[in-house]
Amino acid sequence: MTAEHPASSNEDSYLRLQARTMRFTLGTAREFHIAPDGSRVLFLRAASGTEMRTSLWSFDVESGRETPLVDPATLADHEELTPEERAARERARLRGAGVLGYSTDAQVRLAVFSLSGKLYVADVATGDTRVLPVTGPVMDPRIDPTGRRVAYVTGRALRVVDIDGGDDRELVGPADGESDDIAWGVAEFVAAEEMDRSRGYWWSPDGEHVLVARTDKSPVRRWHIADPLNPDEEADQVAYPAAGTDNCVVTTHVVDMAGGRVDVAWDNTDLPYLAEVHWSAGGPPLLAVQSRDQRRFVVLAVDPATGAVEQKQELTDPYWVDIVGGVPSWTPDGRLVTVGARDGAYRLLVDGEPVTPTRIQVRGVIDVGADDVLFSATEDDATQQHIYTANGDGEPVRVSELDGLNFATRAGDVTVLVAWTLDFDGPRTVVLRGGKPAGEIASLAMDPPLVPNVKLLTVGERGLRCALLLPTGHEPGSGKLPVLLDPYAGPQAQRVLHARTAFGASQWLADQGFAVLVTDGRGTPGRGPAWDREIYGKFGLTLDDQVDALHAVAELYPDLDLTRVAIRGWSFSGYLAAAAVMRRPDVFHAALAGAPVSDWRLYDTHYTERYLGHPDENGDVYDQNSLIDDAPNLTRPLLLIHGLADDNVFAAHTLRLSTALLAACKQHSVLPLAGITHMLPSIEAEAENFMVYQVNWVKQALGQ
Repeated sequence: MTAEHPASSNEDSYLRLQARTMRFTLGTAREFHIAPDGSRVLFLRAASGTEMRTSLWSFDVESGRETPLVDPATLADHEELTPEERAARERARLRGAGVLGYSTDAQVRLAVFSLSGKLYVADVATGDTRVLPVTGPVMDPRIDPTGRRVAYVTGRALRVVDIDGGDDRELVGPADGESDDIAWGVAEFVAAEEMDRSRGYWWSPDGEHVLVARTDKSPVRRWHIADPLNPDEEADQVAYPAAGTDNCVVTTHVVDMAGGRVDVAWDNTDLPYLAEVHWSAGGPPLLAVQSRDQRRFVVLAVDPATGAVEQKQELTDPYWVDIVGGVPSWTPDGRLVTVGARDGAYRLLVDGEPVTPTRIQVRGVIDVGADDVLFSATEDDATQQHIYTANGDGEPVRVSELDGLNFATRAGDVTVLVAWTLDFDGPRTVVLRGGKPAGEIASLAMDPPLVPNVKLLTVGERGLRCALLLPTGHEPGSGKLPVLLDPYAGPQAQRVLHARTAFGASQWLADQGFAVLVTDGRGTPGRGPAWDREIYGKFGLTLDDQVDALHAVAELYPDLDLTRVAIRGWSFSGYLAAAAVMRRPDVFHAALAGAPVSDWRLYDTHYTERYLGHPDENGDVYDQNSLIDDAPNLTRPLLLIHGLADDNVFAAHTLRLSTALLAACKQHSVLPLAGITHMLPSIEAEAENFMVYQVNWVKQALGQ
């Protein structure tokens, strides 16, 4: 099979369907909220596999009936996003429209959300939805646990309004004459991009106070993003904390409903990163804060009346301490739950004591109940994730049954289990009550028109996890296949997963006549602290793992033609692809590098300094891991691709590498993508043509 030419593509080609369905995820349920009485489950889902607008739904646990609560099409003809909302969606990698997020009161009787900058509240029992007349545009609205008030962010201030729409007022905001760099109630760039913290304020359980983050980005250097398609427009100015430069200054404050404020006495000079906040009935509010080198992770309990803090736990590591979702947290009886690296494993800790064995790598905490903790973890197979409970008494109990990627939400005795497997398209979402099935929430996603022909392998002395995809119908011995490596291979992300959805695009590439190899090497999650930390200061090890995997798999499958090997990637794997042809031209014959990080001094503080240290102290490490000095070594075809609107990996990375290559008189190609951010093109025709362009370029580069 050969690549489809755009001119001959039909409306139902795989690539167009992939773009139209957001990689076949439209119509899948997500963001579950469970009523504590176990009566209902709220969730978000588009009405079909091609509907871009997401609606709010309710699942009745007793009857198993699904009911749409909020149809955004009835509320607004189209959406208008502010620049702040666009930036927030970019950080969260959110696409689509409609209700993309919501919050509920503690009893899940009311739900609030924003749409086109307006604030809406829905009655869960009746489905009645009304707009609250507030100062806007509204961002990140959150109802208080008692259901009496809604807080929201607008104009760099945090405001609050009564649930009936009365008494809309500013709770806390910049003082008169204060810099535009000051904002309240929002997450700064590195928190949203690197720490998985997208929010900037947290309600008290009684709804009488809010713990609020204040951000001051005045110390952060300004970078600029111009739109070359419209040179008459001014460039956007972005506060970007590149490695070694100043970060945004974050402080926290407890604010009451009358606007009274208590400043939290957290030493944000010694521990500048606010990683997480937790406030529940189990104890006082908790702050999880990090040192800039991320080798110290401190949990502080806050006295809301005085702002005084008390250290509850300190985790240290000679490399870095990981931020783990769902912790710190209190148990209902006041014990502290965290996750830390102990005895070679990520272990669940209760009051500092491990309650999980070393064979289990804890990935995240889902729910802390009165009797146990629900969490996600990996055991002997890093391609799978399962759900467990632990109570500190005996072995953890596995809750999930299906092989694959399992996720969960729990409240009371109701648990929602979501499983993605190799056996079927889309997720299976099961609702358990008292540990027994009570029904399923349907997936309305479209099934892809191809089934990945994937072989999951473990190869080499390091037990590298690989996925090999061959063209549909390929018979062993029927002919040599050029090889296309399609990894991510960087820290914090996996590509080799026991889930069919992970390999759709790779199978399409294979069907264009390639043997496609995907490998997760050192630094990728699921295999424990030592595996993660091997890459500290040495991103080059990720390239060694790709080479070792390629050779090991070729021994098992002789149809792989090692005289025609290409590699493609985006972001970290774009860096890896460019490094491959410059550092190992004996192995790689062509590379397609999308949004590559060519110079790590140009990437953000929190991510880069975790793995490479501070550039003022580790300048040689930055030089060794960056690509600019490798430019004179290029002897193979290299295509650099970059979105010119990228505010994560700026286009300067590609431009500086291209400049160095030109200075070294090295042939290469550059494909600029006007108007594209760090997310890939999503319009059907553009997405299709983008992939076809890549395939045709690789084939030409390999002499096909």
